[in-house]
Amino acid sequence: MSWNDWGKNAFVRPYQPKNIDPVNLRNSNRAESLLRAGKIYLSLADAIALALENNLDIELARYTPKLAQADLLRAQAGGQIRGVSNAVTAGAQSAVNFVTGGGGAGGGQGGGGTATATSQSGTVFQVTGSAIPNLDPNLAFSFQKAKSASPQTNSFTSGLTALNTDSQTFNSSLSKQWLTGTGVTFSWQQNKISTNSPNNDLNPFYRGNFQLQITQRLLQGFGMAANSRNIKISKNNLKVSDITFKQQVIETVRSTVNLYLDLVSFNEDLKVRNQAVALAQKLYEDNKKQVEIGTLAPIEVVRAEAQLAQTQTDLTVSETRVLQQETILKNQLSRTGVVSPTFRDARIIPTDTLPVPANDPVPNLAQLMDQALAQRPEIEQTRIQIDNTKIGLNGSRNALLPSLDVFASGTNNGLVGTRNPLLPSTRPGADPYFLGGVGDFYGQLFRRNFPDYAVGFQLNVPLRNRAAQADITNDTLRLRQQELQEQRQLNSIRVDVQNAVIALLQARANYQSAQKTRVLQEQTLDAEQKKFALGSSTIFVVVQTQRDLVQAQANEVSAMSNYSRAKNGLDVALGRVLEANNVDINEAMKGEVKRSPTALPPAN
Repeated sequence: MSWNDWGKNAFVRPYQPKNIDPVNLRNSNRAESLLRAGKIYLSLADAIALALENNLDIELARYTPKLAQADLLRAQAGGQIRGVSNAVTAGAQSAVNFVTGGGGAGGGQGGGGTATATSQSGTVFQVTGSAIPNLDPNLAFSFQKAKSASPQTNSFTSGLTALNTDSQTFNSSLSKQWLTGTGVTFSWQQNKISTNSPNNDLNPFYRGNFQLQITQRLLQGFGMAANSRNIKISKNNLKVSDITFKQQVIETVRSTVNLYLDLVSFNEDLKVRNQAVALAQKLYEDNKKQVEIGTLAPIEVVRAEAQLAQTQTDLTVSETRVLQQETILKNQLSRTGVVSPTFRDARIIPTDTLPVPANDPVPNLAQLMDQALAQRPEIEQTRIQIDNTKIGLNGSRNALLPSLDVFASGTNNGLVGTRNPLLPSTRPGADPYFLGGVGDFYGQLFRRNFPDYAVGFQLNVPLRNRAAQADITNDTLRLRQQELQEQRQLNSIRVDVQNAVIALLQARANYQSAQKTRVLQEQTLDAEQKKFALGSSTIFVVVQTQRDLVQAQANEVSAMSNYSRAKNGLDVALGRVLEANNVDINEAMKGEVKRSPTALPPAN
C-alpha cells in the first residue's frame, strides 16, 4: 500500500463501519475423521473437542469479549458505556428416563452439578455522577451565504430607507477535552459583507477573528478519578467478558460429559435389555417343549410368553432412549444440528466406558473448599463487579460538589476592505491601514493588531443538592448489597462442594450395593433354574427372579452412571472441569482444538 493510499484509508476509516465477518455455520472436519460405515466412533475427548469447535452456545459466547472491546472504545471516547452481559446458557439435558420402577441409567437430572442460565447481566451503566467530557477531538465547519433587505426606521445611520446586505460567513472550530477536566477550543470566524449604504467607509469589507479559549473544571468534573471511571469499568468488563466465556465453556463441557456418559449408560442398559429378552425367549421355548412332552402345564407357556412380551417392551423403550440421546448429543456437537450431513443418518458409537468407582480415600473437605474458592470463576467475576461499583461511586461522590469552572480566552480581530464607492467625494475615505484584501486581513490576525483578552469563572451551587445525595446513597446501598451477595456466594460454593462430596460418596456406596445385589441375583436365578429343573420350584418364581436380575443389572448400570455424573459434578463445584478434561481455554476461544482425533477401533 502506498503512502497516499494509507493516508486516504486512515482519513476515511473513522467514518466507516468496521468489517465484521458473518456468522460461521460450518462444522469442523473432526466428525468426518471419526466416521466409518455410517457410524461415528466417538470418544469422550472427541465429544468435548467437537463441542469446543462447533457448539453454538460457545460460538455465541465468543462475541462477548468483542462487545466488551467495543464498549471500551466507546468509553475511551467519553461516551456512555452499554455494559456487558454475563449470562450463561445452560447445557442440554439427557433424554428422559422412560423406564419405570427406578431402572435404567443416567437420564437428565441425576448426578448434581447442573448449571442453569442466569438472567443477571452484570452490566454497569454510567447513569449517575458528574458528566464525563467528550474525549475525541471535534472539528466543525460552517458556511453561509445570505442576502437581506431591511427597511430602516432611521436613515441617518445607513443613509438609506432600505438597507441591502450581501454576506458570506465562514466559521470553523477545533475543540478537545481531557480527563483532567480541561478543555481547549480554537475557533476561526470570517465574514465578507457588502451593502448599499453610502455611510460605510469600507464596502465590501472582511471582518473576523481567531480565538483560543481554555476552560478548567475545579470542583465537579475535576480529576482523573471522576472522569476516567467508565474507562476503568470497561477494562474491568473486558475481564468479565473473558470470565463469562470461560463459564460458558465450563457449562458446555459439563453438559457434554454428562450427555456422553449417559449415552454410554443407555447403551449398557440396552445390552441388559437384550440379555433379558434372550433369557425370556429361552424360557419361553423351553416351556413350550416341556408342554409338548406333557411335563409342564400349558399355563406356564402363557406366563413365559407374557414375560417375553414385557422384556421386549422394555427393550423398545431402551432403544428409543438411545436414539433420543444420540439426537441430543448430535445437536450439542454440531452448528447445524441434526441436519448436518455428517450427523443426519449416522449412529454414534461411544468408545469409552463408564468408570468403575474406586475406593479412594475420603477427600479433605476443607482443602476442597479452599480449592473451589480459588478456582471458581464466578467469584472473580463478583469481585470485579464490586470494584466497578466502587469506581462508579467516584462519579457520584464528585457530583455532590458545586460546579466551578474557570476560563481564559484570547481573541485576535481583523478588519479590511476597499473604499466605499458610494461615499460622497467631499467625505474623507477610510484609514489606509484598513484598506486591502484577504491577505491584509490575515496579516492583522497573525500580527495580533487588535487583541482581546478575558478571564473569568462560573460557579453553580445547588442549594439542596437532593438528586446528588440520592444518587450516592443509592449507589452506596447497592455496593453493600453486592458485598453481602459476595459472602452469600462464598457460602453457597462451600455448600456446593460439600454436597458434591456427599453425592460422590453416596454414588460410590450405591454402586457397591448395586453390584453386590446383581451378583446375588445371578446366584439366585441360577439356583431357581436348577430347582425348577428338578421340579421343586415354579415357573412363576423363575420369571420373578429373572425380572429381579434384570432390574439389578439395570440398577448397577444406573449406579455407575450416577457415580460418573457425581464425579463430574464435583469437578464443577471445584472449578476444575476444564483441567479434568484437558481443555485449553485459548483453543476454545479460537474454536480450533489441536488434539488429533482418537484413532478408530479395529474394523472387526
